[in-house]
Amino acid sequence: MLRILSVEHQSWPLATPFRISRGVKTSAEVVVATIREGEFVGRGEALPYARYGETIDSVLEQVRAFSAEIASGMDREALLWAMPAGAARNAIDCALWDLSARRSGRSVASQLGEGPLPAVESALTVSLDTPEAMRAAAEKMDGAPLVKAKVDARDPEAQLRAVRAGAPRARLIVDPNESWTIELLREMQGLMRELKVDLVEQPLPADRDEALEGFTPAQPICADESCHVADDLPRLLKRYQAINIKLDKTGGLTGALALLQRARAEQLRVMCGCMVSTSLSMAPAFHIARHAEFVDLDGPLWLKQDHPGGVRFAHGALQPPAPALWGG
Repeated sequence: MLRILSVEHQSWPLATPFRISRGVKTSAEVVVATIREGEFVGRGEALPYARYGETIDSVLEQVRAFSAEIASGMDREALLWAMPAGAARNAIDCALWDLSARRSGRSVASQLGEGPLPAVESALTVSLDTPEAMRAAAEKMDGAPLVKAKVDARDPEAQLRAVRAGAPRARLIVDPNESWTIELLREMQGLMRELKVDLVEQPLPADRDEALEGFTPAQPICADESCHVADDLPRLLKRYQAINIKLDKTGGLTGALALLQRARAEQLRVMCGCMVSTSLSMAPAFHIARHAEFVDLDGPLWLKQDHPGGVRFAHGALQPPAPALWGG
């Protein structure tokens, strides 16, 4: 039966601005691919990211360019080889997974040989701000088991001390988003030990992370912008102790599963992260998060309004979205 691929841009306002070292956003600008096959419909959401040279228009164009291939029955494995990793492939790949679940009556979890999705201990994010504002934000999260602090190079010590004061019992992830130098990272090691930081995510720019070779950190260092797909791992093994798997980087759940398998084989610690987007993006990511040591899927919690049946934070954990939203 003929498949029809369509794609649209959606804008989801945030409840409060989300700041990192590269800038601030006030809405989640996502692309949603929909594949219809008779009465069955599959959807996948992706967030075009300027850091990787993507725009809304470029991703829409990339998705539309594969209309004929999808109509003729292209499957996920063929897509993996035909299209580069990134937001466009993520949207189509996740739509194909969702369509498979709707058509077969078997959930994605079942197709992967697993049970229903569990709740996960996800980080709650303190976005970059003044130390006073960051402490206030962290205080509102008191009781959360895992907190992630966005910092930059201006005064990371004050920023981190503020977050730790606001959330004294939480495990702590520090994310400079490529804003540090190796010299600053060295200077911060004592503070990392003092504040009992669990993980530092992408401290150096991806194109300068060779400086990490031979460096022994006080805490594991996690590759985010430096790690997209499984083939990236060989050059990262001497630089990082962990990787952050995001479906918008791997180009979908299919590529994310391959990266997860390869990371485990290399004995790397695994984090599952997200862009600030809706629960339609989080649903497939949960299939990686259930196997990750660190989880950061709080993107939808920043929205003014999410999809019905979306993720929610309760009892110290992020509850998975309803199966009706994505993946059966």
